[in-house]
Amino acid sequence: MLAYFDCFSGISGDMTLGALLDLGVPVSYLKEELSRIPLSDFSISVASVHRSGIHASLVGVDVRDNKTHRNFAEIKSMIANSPLREEVKATSLRVFERLAKAEGRIHSCSPEEVHFHEVGGVDAIVDIVGMALCLDYLNITDVIASSIPLGKGFVECRHGTLPVPAPATLAILKNVPVYGTDIPHELVTPTGAAIITSLAQSFRPMPRMLIQQIGYGAGVRKFENQPNLLRVILGTASEDRNDILEDRISILECCIDDMNPELFGFLMDRLLEEGALDVYWIPVYMKKNRPGTMLQVLCKDEFRETLIRRILSETTSLGLRFYEVNRRLLWRQRLKVKTSYGTVTVKGVKDPEGKLRIVPEYEECKRIAVANKVPLRIVYETIVKEAS
Repeated sequence: MLAYFDCFSGISGDMTLGALLDLGVPVSYLKEELSRIPLSDFSISVASVHRSGIHASLVGVDVRDNKTHRNFAEIKSMIANSPLREEVKATSLRVFERLAKAEGRIHSCSPEEVHFHEVGGVDAIVDIVGMALCLDYLNITDVIASSIPLGKGFVECRHGTLPVPAPATLAILKNVPVYGTDIPHELVTPTGAAIITSLAQSFRPMPRMLIQQIGYGAGVRKFENQPNLLRVILGTASEDRNDILEDRISILECCIDDMNPELFGFLMDRLLEEGALDVYWIPVYMKKNRPGTMLQVLCKDEFRETLIRRILSETTSLGLRFYEVNRRLLWRQRLKVKTSYGTVTVKGVKDPEGKLRIVPEYEECKRIAVANKVPLRIVYETIVKEAS
């Protein structure tokens, strides 16, 4: 399922949760699932409100213990050791890690030590884990977002008065298309920025899609000239899928001839974890006919700076090149299909003639092969046959 986040008035954790609940996630399901993590002294309320005549869901988290501040290491342990589904835990931790890295850089401490008083502590956990639960319930596998509007002015926090956008928000939104407004309020919170940058595969106008549902999440403040809402549009990619798509990505590359080759495998894993679309090792001959290796990394622009820092810190290279390129690609979408191994995530790819091809995901197949003690090749063949 495809979700388009229309952030015309910004985004926050509670607005995201409200919009997803408005799409049909039962509040009872959310409360029941959240009760499976070791959190107490809070309650959730969902109110039906109107902004400029538009019905929306307003989520409130009443925290009775506001004095307990958890750092990222504690939150990570709490979520990782919970009985929630692996997909829910992975999405939640990805958002929290992005938040922790940004706050850590600003406050000059390691991400593990970051305390989450600034993003609300318990309510941040509820917003982020609740968001991940709703995505899983709605079977949302692909997210595209609009450009992000930013407010102006100042906001009061534990550290004093900060400019809007807050420093953490701006750090998280690096390489994301944003635009300024005259609205004298914080339109994008750090939690909202971390959620949308963790979920969205791209930031652009609404794609061609068949709309199925529309959900609105309300912000607490009321704006004079526009509704303070986040709109999430749920549907599927348009049936007119035979066109070859086009986008722009960055290519990072450098040549290395003085590094222990055992380190290359570790570097590839780290680059893929941090957002690389693909990583290549290409044999080359360098000055004085020295054999070397060209490292080439494909990535979206929003991950470029992180990957550059990783390459320069993990390799012996003194520098690298990067440039943007256009690429053409076939329509694809992650799908969940039922097989004899259970529900499995696969990639559906359409060729220029419109024929659908099922491509199993390697990590899914690896997990199934290990759990069932069967050859990986058999898992691939079985999933393709049964999914087709």
